[in-house]
Amino acid sequence: MDPVIFDAVDLIRTKRDGGSLTDEQIDWLIGAFTDGEVAAEQMAAMAMAIFFNGLDPAELRRWTEAMIGTGTRMDFSSLSRPTADKHSTGGVGDKITLPLAPLVAACGVAVPQLSGRGLGHTGGTLDKLEAIKGWRARLSNDEMLTQLEDVGAVICAAGSGLAPADKLLYALRDVTGTVESIPLIASSIMSKKIAEGTGSLVLDVKVGSGAFMKDLDHAAELARTMVGLGTAAGVGTVALLTDMETPLGRTAGNGLEVAESVEVLSGGGPADVVELTIALAQEMVAAAGVAADPAEVLASGRAMDVWRRMISAQGGDPDAPLPRARHVEQVRADRDGVLTGLDAYAVGVAAWRLGAGRARKEDPVQAAAGVEWHHGVGDPVRTGEVILSLHTDTPDRIARAKEALVGAWQIGDDAPAARPVVLDRIDHAG
Repeated sequence: MDPVIFDAVDLIRTKRDGGSLTDEQIDWLIGAFTDGEVAAEQMAAMAMAIFFNGLDPAELRRWTEAMIGTGTRMDFSSLSRPTADKHSTGGVGDKITLPLAPLVAACGVAVPQLSGRGLGHTGGTLDKLEAIKGWRARLSNDEMLTQLEDVGAVICAAGSGLAPADKLLYALRDVTGTVESIPLIASSIMSKKIAEGTGSLVLDVKVGSGAFMKDLDHAAELARTMVGLGTAAGVGTVALLTDMETPLGRTAGNGLEVAESVEVLSGGGPADVVELTIALAQEMVAAAGVAADPAEVLASGRAMDVWRRMISAQGGDPDAPLPRARHVEQVRADRDGVLTGLDAYAVGVAAWRLGAGRARKEDPVQAAAGVEWHHGVGDPVRTGEVILSLHTDTPDRIARAKEALVGAWQIGDDAPAARPVVLDRIDHAG
């Protein structure tokens, strides 16, 4: 029987006018767009119609399934242990994947962590790990499976075969002002994660100035939507809403964040990074049905052992010194008091301008660039103490980084109320 062919303009009008698309219409649209039969401007119009009118739950499930259907699905059923993955919606100083993957693996769960690169003010996990001498991001599927069985954890680039429709659609959304659509965000993330084939998934949905979602209500809506998609696809999915009003840890940058992650694996590191790493590890271990205490495993040093094996398996030297920036500029306090605020978005932009991030996907990044803050919110500071250190190999970037930091921190007389790292937990779609 010949395939049903629809008219893209009719589908655009349907969604523009608030109607619903049928399963067959969605399947055809996604497939035809991926094959180049639906023009980019037509799909851009559809994305804008969805931005304003949304997708109902049935449409969204089918949209996600259709995106998965444009590519391949990975299969980890041959592994001797259960699998769990984590996805973060992105933030500043969010190096959690680095200590989390080996920690969960040390608990007895395989972690196939397919990660990406940074764009704009949020950092990319692959960029961070490439600060390690020799480490490589690209692995074949066979290499992934071998490493998961032997080591228990892999952090690598996602192959082009996972939901290729998403890459095409995201490029359109990025240049048409439709990135913020919750249905399109949810289907973008979940199509890749479901296609990845993990048995369970924990979502870290960031909330605050340095996050994609600035307020709790929208973050919770996104989390519920993604949990619903994962559950419908048979992937046990839970979400934590976590604070990104201030940046995580004490560093934002590539090599800087690797160094901080190694501190955590060594039993130290900033309290908020440790807390969030353990909270997410507990969720992943529980979702995989494994009885283990991540806090105890972290303290034992077993996670560090897995880290070293994971880095070595991908060609990296875990003992090689990390790159150091050729130029470091210090920003000092102008009064005594207490640090009452540190804006995550401003810190992320400053790190980006120093060379840690990119404006376009093809831009190079500096391994040693970034921002280091020497006080956390609530800490006392004295006049002349260093608040921030700006790291870069190109000193002419300093001035613009400082511009981004104007008003980014505040010093007051009284410490603010402590903000929790984990704001909420969502395990159902409703």
